[in-house]
Amino acid sequence: MSEPRPTEHPTRPLPVPEDPGRPPKTPALPLPAGSGRFWSPRRVPAGIVALLLLAGAGLLLYDVCAVRADHPAMYWRRALARQLAGRPLDDTWVLAGAAVVAALGMWLILLAVTPGLRRLLPMLRPRPDVRAALAREAAALVLRDRAMEISGVRAVRVRMRRGKADVRADAHFRDLDEVHADLDATLADAVQGLGLTRPPAVSVRVRRPGRKKG
Repeated sequence: MSEPRPTEHPTRPLPVPEDPGRPPKTPALPLPAGSGRFWSPRRVPAGIVALLLLAGAGLLLYDVCAVRADHPAMYWRRALARQLAGRPLDDTWVLAGAAVVAALGMWLILLAVTPGLRRLLPMLRPRPDVRAALAREAAALVLRDRAMEISGVRAVRVRMRRGKADVRADAHFRDLDEVHADLDATLADAVQGLGLTRPPAVSVRVRRPGRKKG
């Protein structure tokens, strides 16, 4: 009889003990996502359109009910029917009315598909359930305060747009190129510190203040 072969067991690597002096590994955190544009409720345009539609529908319904009750139709509806029946399609007034209605419709469609609230700049989201935005005036004020910290800067004007910040500075006792270089570095750091989803490009202009006329 042949001797039974010993059963082979796969060897498992022993766990390597962690070094107590080494800090524990932290999982890589995902980069914060942007908040996206904030949508305007459009209450005023929606209210105006709703009131106009309600008034027109109510007036037309009243006129139809009056005709059904053996009363004559309103003068405006009879006049409008005569005008539409007698005027050709290439008439100036017909084309003008069609252009006004088309422009109004395009305006309403534009309001429906655009977010609005252009004065709010979306910020990065530290958490998925948090959305934040920064007003343009506040962002411009931050850039202005940072620019005023530069030596030699006397006055600063900042115009904040969605994708660009126009900075105009007046320098009096330093070289303009040195002031311009300091402003570029400081404002670039300030823009990154705002935490915006799309940091705007910064355009800097430095000049000497004009003399006051006596």
